[in-house]
Amino acid sequence: MIQGEQTPIKDGELIAAIDMGSNSFHMVVARVEHGEPRVIDRLRDTVRMAAGLRADGTLDAEHRARALNCLARFGQRIAGLPSARVRAVATNTVRRLASPQSFLVAAETALGHPVEIVSGREEGRLIFLGASHDLPASRENRLVIDVGGGSTEFIIGRGLAPLHTESVQAGCIASTMRFFPGGKLNRKRWQRATGELGVLLQQFAEDYRESGWIDAYGSSGTAKAIGGVVQAMKFSDDGITPASLAALRDALLAQGQVGALKLPGLSDDRAPVIAGGVVIFEAAFEALGIQRMRVCESSMREGLLWDLLGRAGGTDPRTASIDALAARYGVDRAQARRVESTALMLFDQVAKTWKLDGEAREWLSWVSRVHEIGLAIAHSQHHHHGAYILRHADLAGFSRQEQQLLAAVVEAHRRKPEKALFSALPQRYRTLARQITALLRLAVLFRRARRPESLPQMRLAATSQRLRLALPAAWLEQHPLTEADLEQERPPMAELGLALDLTAL
Repeated sequence: MIQGEQTPIKDGELIAAIDMGSNSFHMVVARVEHGEPRVIDRLRDTVRMAAGLRADGTLDAEHRARALNCLARFGQRIAGLPSARVRAVATNTVRRLASPQSFLVAAETALGHPVEIVSGREEGRLIFLGASHDLPASRENRLVIDVGGGSTEFIIGRGLAPLHTESVQAGCIASTMRFFPGGKLNRKRWQRATGELGVLLQQFAEDYRESGWIDAYGSSGTAKAIGGVVQAMKFSDDGITPASLAALRDALLAQGQVGALKLPGLSDDRAPVIAGGVVIFEAAFEALGIQRMRVCESSMREGLLWDLLGRAGGTDPRTASIDALAARYGVDRAQARRVESTALMLFDQVAKTWKLDGEAREWLSWVSRVHEIGLAIAHSQHHHHGAYILRHADLAGFSRQEQQLLAAVVEAHRRKPEKALFSALPQRYRTLARQITALLRLAVLFRRARRPESLPQMRLAATSQRLRLALPAAWLEQHPLTEADLEQERPPMAELGLALDLTAL
């Protein structure tokens, strides 16, 4: 199965989160105590994947090897943990790879656990979730900015929930390389950088200002590094301010070269990328009117731990995302419920044979609720329209691979399923995708009338390559259209690798 049964996590169990950032890879291991994660171990490695990303979307051999070696070390530390208790996510650099799948296969082999790619907005949600649990309780809006190696996330939220999330293609590594080629620092280059970044931020700056916030926080390594330097150099004793950023900028420019940077409080590890981080923060302070920003110790890796607890404890954000998507596209909820209940009834009859767990049942429930979202665009080819929406929408809680799974099942639920839909999925999803597609197709077929009619007693038995459906002979005689539909369903089922047998009770 995908990551094993999503059972509640008990006190005393260990869980782990891996954040494969564009600058550093982080892993936190926590013991669950009183329903909360208590971190017992942290590992970090400066991989700097963003520096190895070529213009053609390939990753150079040096940085690929660094990444895989790091993951192998992480994997050794968590070798005894079941995959259901581990979440590993890749961010901006892996998102930008031309062919991420080959890297992911090697990464998963090295780590020994599945690796997901998250979108920029999902990254922002996880960052805010981690930061919010670390900050004092508040009912007011907060702004959290996370400058990573390849991208920067801006989140306004309240409580534990983000209200606005934006991700921009500007990180400390990428910006240092782009605006200060050769490592040369001068005022002309700095002004060009703040100007271009300011234009980039204007696309959402006005909306953010109108939403407002009471407190602003910077999370992750860049914010911590800047906060440490401005304090060590006595530019500010209460967070990061516009004046302290300006003083730090002048101190950097006075040294003139990235490779020669020596400042109080600045580690050798952070020095090569600090200029890009400072220029991003300076542009953000100007665009958003930030007067003071404090440093938050927690970020996405802690958010992953809390999200893992939520998934296992019945508060999975993916369910809310599915329901919101169905509402946004005006899905016929009564019909979706009929299809869902029928699909789950069939699921329960084959789950033991196919070794399907509770998470697989949830996937079938989700696809049943949104299998008709494409009707909002057009009836013709609506399965293709629905699949496009699912692949490209921002769905909180879902990784990109998970959205591909949703899209493949919805696209294959009518007409002739294309085998390429499933071969393009990660290996761990392929069997599941075919199985829940088969169940969804049967459920849609039985609910073709789109009215609340009772279904006959039916028995569905399965083997790895066959489905045997038994229905009352009298009912089939009274429903010739359904019988014809079932006969016509044999070739599509064969495309899913399943022979469909129809028998009478």
